[in-house]
Amino acid sequence: MANRETALIEITPEVLLKAYACGIFPMAESAEDPALFWMEPEMRGIIPLDRFQIATRLARTVRSDRFTVTVNRDFDGVLDGCAEPHPGRPRTWINARIRILYRKLYERRHCHSIEVYDGDALVGGLYGVSLGRAFFGESMFHRARDASKVALVHLVARLRAGGYKLLDTQFVTDHLKTFGAIEVPRRQYHKLLEAALLGEGDFAALGMRRPVAGAHALAQFTGD
Repeated sequence: MANRETALIEITPEVLLKAYACGIFPMAESAEDPALFWMEPEMRGIIPLDRFQIATRLARTVRSDRFTVTVNRDFDGVLDGCAEPHPGRPRTWINARIRILYRKLYERRHCHSIEVYDGDALVGGLYGVSLGRAFFGESMFHRARDASKVALVHLVARLRAGGYKLLDTQFVTDHLKTFGAIEVPRRQYHKLLEAALLGEGDFAALGMRRPVAGAHALAQFTGD
């Protein structure tokens, strides 16, 4: 379901958080279109945190610390990366209003980014919204092989360590299916969301100031 916003409605960070709490999120037709519309899919994508799947090769890449992974170091850089066109997606839905709204959520500590660096170069990352014990993944990108996958592994490790109950991916892609993503009907999603909004997840459970080692991230899945 999509409802196009009228010009009279002002979407503030507070309105945006209330929308997430109701199972609704905004999108734009393109970066050039200033209007937003609300989405509430009949089938919602989630990744069950207790069934997250990591391929053996990817686990080796994470453990090797080939990439340096940080949190909230370059939120704007991650937004830029997510807005870049790439094969299969020549247009982006991240318009100026999306950037402003999520930047304000970031300033209120309700939005977070995970950055993946190869040396000094930002080569991948993701961002999303944290509310209660739910995390709503918005977008991810990569400029180097496996960079966005490493970001996702670190995100899920952080969510598991911080007591989160729901990772919302909005939609399910073939890429996300390899990590265990599934679709659930809207009614079931609302039950999961209602439970996840009770309490408060600790996004800082693995620390925020220093890069997190791959072995430390993987330990959240094995208990080591």
